[in-house]
Amino acid sequence: MEKRTFAARPRRVALFITCMVDMLYPRVGIATVELLEREGIEVVVPLEQTCCGQPAFNAGFRPEARELARRFLEIFGPLVEQGEVDAVVAPSGSCVTMTAHFYPVLFQEAQDPEQAARARRLAEATFELTEFLVDVLGVEQVPGRLEGTLTYHPCCHLLRELGIDRQPRCLLAQVQGATLVELPHAEECCGFGGLFAVKNPGISAAMGREKVAHIVRSGADWVALNDVSCMTHINGLLRRAGLPARAVHIAEILNNQVRTTPKAEEEAEAPAPGFPRRWQDARET
Repeated sequence: MEKRTFAARPRRVALFITCMVDMLYPRVGIATVELLEREGIEVVVPLEQTCCGQPAFNAGFRPEARELARRFLEIFGPLVEQGEVDAVVAPSGSCVTMTAHFYPVLFQEAQDPEQAARARRLAEATFELTEFLVDVLGVEQVPGRLEGTLTYHPCCHLLRELGIDRQPRCLLAQVQGATLVELPHAEECCGFGGLFAVKNPGISAAMGREKVAHIVRSGADWVALNDVSCMTHINGLLRRAGLPARAVHIAEILNNQVRTTPKAEEEAEAPAPGFPRRWQDARET
């Protein structure tokens, strides 16, 4: 799919935060906002946003997924169509894949060409975070610093559906202090696959253990990736195996939010971080 091109540098975007980031990993959302703001981008957060519908879609509940897709278009569509924002940005290849690739399918199935066309127009202006940073903003320097050995796991939707691989690798290469190493068989799925892990837990765990073995072989202390779902799966397996390596969302690495000192020591020496909120509800503008 062709993505929107910009005659001038974008100045304002809407944050598509995704369910798991919102509910479980708000620090990834904070990192995303601060990375964008550091590049001079104003970030608005539509508070009405809900699930994009991917779990329902993957489970075969097409009507339910279609209702969530309509809701997404109602919330984000006018912001783009009326020029209130230049683009929509999300810290997830998986959820961007849902909105960009499968919304048109949902509405084509329902013989709703008007909504299908609207979904395609919004998809052209919707970007995964690293795609937006590299391809749109041309970011050449990041604030991230990480002591240790770092590798990269390309999540399936990001790599296979969106074709994004160069962009996160380019950004990780700029992280100060990190020694980058290649992950053996990096393109292999970690085994999570959303509902796949629920329906096929044995296969999912076996695939995850294989991924963990490759991480151990790489010698990495940190595994960067672009989806918190895969991050959750890999970290669970690493912990169960008693291994010290950890998977971390790329936004946290780029924004220098990764803990590199022992927890007790860091908590004793540093005050709890206060994140001043500069987020803005699109309705207030």
